[in-house]
Amino acid sequence: MSSNNAPKDQLIATAIAAAAAGAAVAYAAIRSQDAAKSKSQSIGTTYAKTKGGLSPFPVKTSAIFDDGVDPRAKGDILFPHNHEEKMRRRIAQRVSVEEENKRRRQSVTVRVPATSANVGPGYDCIGMAVDLWSDITVTRSDEFGITADGEGAVEMPKDDTNLMCIGLKAAFDAANKPVPILKYHVISRIPYARGLGSSSAAIAGGIIAGLVLAGHKLPCWGSEALLQIASTIEGHPDNVAPAIYGGIQIGIHNGTRWVTERAPHPSGMQAVLFIPEFVGKTSDARNVLQPTVTREEAAFNIGRVAFLVHSLCTGNLDNLKYGVEDKMHQPQRGSKLYNYLYPMIEAAQNAGACCAYLSGAGPTVMALTSGASGDIFTQREKERTDNEVATAMLEVADMYDVKGKLLVTQPVHEGARVISVDPPFSSEIITYRDNI
Repeated sequence: MSSNNAPKDQLIATAIAAAAAGAAVAYAAIRSQDAAKSKSQSIGTTYAKTKGGLSPFPVKTSAIFDDGVDPRAKGDILFPHNHEEKMRRRIAQRVSVEEENKRRRQSVTVRVPATSANVGPGYDCIGMAVDLWSDITVTRSDEFGITADGEGAVEMPKDDTNLMCIGLKAAFDAANKPVPILKYHVISRIPYARGLGSSSAAIAGGIIAGLVLAGHKLPCWGSEALLQIASTIEGHPDNVAPAIYGGIQIGIHNGTRWVTERAPHPSGMQAVLFIPEFVGKTSDARNVLQPTVTREEAAFNIGRVAFLVHSLCTGNLDNLKYGVEDKMHQPQRGSKLYNYLYPMIEAAQNAGACCAYLSGAGPTVMALTSGASGDIFTQREKERTDNEVATAMLEVADMYDVKGKLLVTQPVHEGARVISVDPPFSSEIITYRDNI
């Protein structure tokens, strides 16, 4: 054999050896499968049916999951991102179902964040939780009543048409229990009907309060049952999803149910909000929109949504100003309802904001800035841009004679949560946050 052919011959020999080893492994696997089938006949292991007969992979069954599906069809290898499948298998391994849905509570307080929906081109599908909270307390009582303090306390409905009551009733319906007589008290810090999710906060807070009072728990992994209830009431997920889960949420309906995923928001971001004094009705804001969009408008928004999400994922905040551009709702609302909108967006961005857009259906304008590091009151102002952006937005408001207030806050990762309950969830063994 010539020396010139030696490398080629070595490769061929290696390939043959690998093939032989593979054949041996395959033969061993077949023998193992045959043994597993034989063993199943004696111990009662369940096997899924496939086109070729019984699958060699046993299927675990339980009181919760007995779907008889070949695990290979679901992916026998679990990767780090397969959270829902991991949870499904974990639940399926239970021997019995826990007694989860029995203990009712006397009183509960739920804290819910404000939300900023649409986020430019993300019409009805992208929303962000904002560090601005309302507290909803619901207590069993002998007499129905609703009291409120703070933002929108006067305008808020005081009967069962209030979205808190509608959300709570939906929770009791899910528990298959009648709604008891209740008293509600709201400490509202979310401006009412200003495009900051006050209605979604009421819905989410009411549902959570109802579930706690009824002693009922819903499945989350693979179903997002609480989101289904809230989105059905609201009609879309862009506000209720961040109200429930916090952060920046992207929500769609997949033909069967509502589905959400969290988009990252880079650290150091702040939210500068101009909140007009006048109320913005969602119905009015929707009525100015056309029932159809052109191909050009659709393509424009698709590209901008892609830029928005990519900018958030990569932390490239300079691209946010392109990512929040829109042709489906902001131009129409700006020209017919909020003449200050685009001048304020331009002024905010010229003053250093990463981007600015109409929050929800308006009338609030939201600007996002960067540069915050820790507590902003201990950081030099020239390292941040929130003060300059706020000043620029107020100057535009004065120019258009729009009365309102300026609020500086930040996006928040956390969604609605129980902060007080009677009787408590904490015990001698486990103490939960806030000792609830």
